[in-house]
Amino acid sequence: MESIPVKKTPLLIVDDDVGALLSIKATLVGSGMPEPALVSDGRRVIELARKHSFQLVLLDLMMPHVSGMDLLKQLKEELPNVECVIVTAVDEVDSAVQAMRFGAYDYLVKPLNAEKLIIVTQRALERYNLRQGLALFERSQSFSDLKDPSAFQDMVAEDEAMARVFHQVEAGAPTDYNLMITGESGTGKEMLARIVHNLSGRSNSPFVAVNMAAFSKTLFEDEFFGHTKGAYTGAQSERKGFFETARGGTIFLDEITELESGLQGKLLRVIQERELYRLGSTTARDIDVRIIAASNRDIQEEIKTGRFRSDLFYRLNILHMNVPPLRQRKKDILPLALHFLRVHAAKTKKEIDSLEPELIARLLEHPFPGNVRELENMIASAVLLESEKTLRLSSAADLVMQERSSPGFEENLLTLEEMEKRHISRILDSVGGNRTQAAKILGIGLRTLQRKLKEYDDSTPSN
Repeated sequence: MESIPVKKTPLLIVDDDVGALLSIKATLVGSGMPEPALVSDGRRVIELARKHSFQLVLLDLMMPHVSGMDLLKQLKEELPNVECVIVTAVDEVDSAVQAMRFGAYDYLVKPLNAEKLIIVTQRALERYNLRQGLALFERSQSFSDLKDPSAFQDMVAEDEAMARVFHQVEAGAPTDYNLMITGESGTGKEMLARIVHNLSGRSNSPFVAVNMAAFSKTLFEDEFFGHTKGAYTGAQSERKGFFETARGGTIFLDEITELESGLQGKLLRVIQERELYRLGSTTARDIDVRIIAASNRDIQEEIKTGRFRSDLFYRLNILHMNVPPLRQRKKDILPLALHFLRVHAAKTKKEIDSLEPELIARLLEHPFPGNVRELENMIASAVLLESEKTLRLSSAADLVMQERSSPGFEENLLTLEEMEKRHISRILDSVGGNRTQAAKILGIGLRTLQRKLKEYDDSTPSN
């Protein structure tokens, strides 16, 4: 069977079962969507996709002549912008998850639930249009093109790299998609998450920020799902968890890759089913939250090593934004330094209104492994020591020194890992080895700091 509507359609449905094709068509058209194109022979899919510029292909995984997996791979290679939704039998869910690795947007399990079919199809089409818009923003790097510049007033930025990120925020915020924000510690991921929330239709509901590195297995379910009265010794009243507290709003899961692997499955179930059970209860509670997750680690590497579930990543990474480190947006260094100077001069009631040229030059040379947070700490410390109206290099010399005095050493030749290691070491020294305090200054979780220190120890050659 092959049916192509006279009027251009964004949808192509592929299934060797003609009855399934007609059933899907009836469900989608009945919901008000355009009439889809239908094809039962998988060998015709690529040619039709090239010719008709479909936005979404619903693709049965098991077909004669050519497999849905092979078709998916070919579609994503030749037409990477086309969204694909896999339709699979119950016992093929593992294959469907693998298909998501190859670029499928989502998967549906037979027998198809009409409501879920409509929702997934609508969202996949929305994402196609959103991604097309984001592709345009990749070429648009002007702050003047922002629709609502005031939304970003708390983020000081003049570099084009951040203009691109701001445009992505404006494009993605009005949607309800889960969002993944990546970037090094100290780049402002939580601030961006709050801006996304404030620009969304959920802005009048709660924004709940949670550091995932802070939760052990024993605390996770109680904190996230809540409990009923008497659920365990000491549970004297019922209590909402983070998900219920954020109902109607946004929950920000910072350092998501720090969540223990055993707990990732519990989080995945809530995201998939959009419901949870409080501890001690058998009553399912619907959740209505948008999830924004963040990580300062290479997530693909975490997946490859088995430390992070790929299926959880695909559920969280519907949209993705990467915040560049400060060393890659040099134009932001001086505006940020002046901003922090005004803030901390006001806090300390000092009349410091400018930066010494020598200090500016050194700041522009500094690699900033701690990013914006490091720059603020640097300026704040220098303001405390400064006695003149101009912030001088002498007040910040111990912070911006690039250790060129060491024989045969050049800071510019250090790897990023080595710079990070030295920065952490300096912070630990400054707080007398207190790891909890050092983690707070660095803007990372204590577990993250402990992991990094262990990695440094393991990488040190033994004598």
